[in-house]
Amino acid sequence: MEEVDTYYGSIQVLYGINIEIGQGELVCLLGGNASGKSTVLKTILGVCRPKRGTVKLEGERIDGKPTKSIVSKGVAIVPENRRIFPRLTVLENMEIGAYLRTDKDQVQRDIDEMLTLFPRLKERLHKPGITLSGGEQQMLAMARALISKPKVLLMDEPSMGLSPLLVDQQFELIHKVHHQGTTVFVVEQNANMALSIADRGYVLQTGSIVLTDTAQNLLQNELMQKAYLGGGPEGGTIS
Repeated sequence: MEEVDTYYGSIQVLYGINIEIGQGELVCLLGGNASGKSTVLKTILGVCRPKRGTVKLEGERIDGKPTKSIVSKGVAIVPENRRIFPRLTVLENMEIGAYLRTDKDQVQRDIDEMLTLFPRLKERLHKPGITLSGGEQQMLAMARALISKPKVLLMDEPSMGLSPLLVDQQFELIHKVHHQGTTVFVVEQNANMALSIADRGYVLQTGSIVLTDTAQNLLQNELMQKAYLGGGPEGGTIS
């Protein structure tokens, strides 16, 4: 993203956003409620079109393209609150992740790979999604996205609604997926967890990037510690 301004009607939500995600990186976007994090994802996916600036994937502009086209070019998302199909089985949910793929012969092998990565899903393969726990639904949402063989995996608040133990497990899985070669962009309020696995991070505040650095440097940043890392109220301000 380069110098992106995004509006909802006449109301500006993002101001001159610059975010770069290198191939093979795990990058996190941090910020409190109403900071504009979800709007960044919507802008990448084409749900919101920037009024100014560009969004590129491997050098090709994707801003202005319909969401289906952007997804077909290799952008997948694990949405906030999972949003699996509750009445479809685990297998059917995963198969939906492959609906734009043309290499159908390879799909079953990739499903088998997901079941190896997420063995809990193998045990529930023919159960409706609604019967899964919150943590299992998150695994299913990740598997469904990964089945599409994305160039970039977007994750929107993966810790939301999960117990502390499941949050730890979730970020271990994200870390594992990243180390298998997937480029990941995590949007998250839990700064400590996100930075513990990220390469780099950005901090968004009222629609503007106010801080960017390596994850290690952000963890040690005094302003970050006061605003987001336990030294002050969650979602505080950096100035």
